[in-house]
Amino acid sequence: MRIALPLAFALLALAPPAPAGEPAPRKLSREDLAGAAFADPAARVKQERGEGGAYQTRDLEAFRSPDGRFDAGVYESGATRLTVSEPYGVDEFMYFLEGSVTLTSPDGTSLAVGAGEAVIVPRTWRGVFETGGYRKIYVIFSPDEPIE
Repeated sequence: MRIALPLAFALLALAPPAPAGEPAPRKLSREDLAGAAFADPAARVKQERGEGGAYQTRDLEAFRSPDGRFDAGVYESGATRLTVSEPYGVDEFMYFLEGSVTLTSPDGTSLAVGAGEAVIVPRTWRGVFETGGYRKIYVIFSPDEPIE
């Protein structure tokens, strides 16, 4: 894992320059990953509602492919519990910078993922997503349609 994450970002950084109107490589500094990224005017702040009540999310989309099927950035969430009853819908790689999540599948299998760890959630996954809050780097792929 220590090689995979830097390699992924290095490949993004080495990509040829994007044509005008398309996204270009973007560096996320240590400060950005520590939360400074959310001061960027492009960062989205939302009030969401989970099973445990209201919580806030912050999202800085650092890269989005022109077709909208590949997305990457930094995301932060407050404490929440969500039941994913329909398939998750996208393949998502998550690397946790702070906090943790517990993913519990319908068969009762539970997986806890914390700071310094990563997980890949397949688009067919269903279950319960529970957290006391976290900050993560995400990479999302949707082969079927653009990501909302």
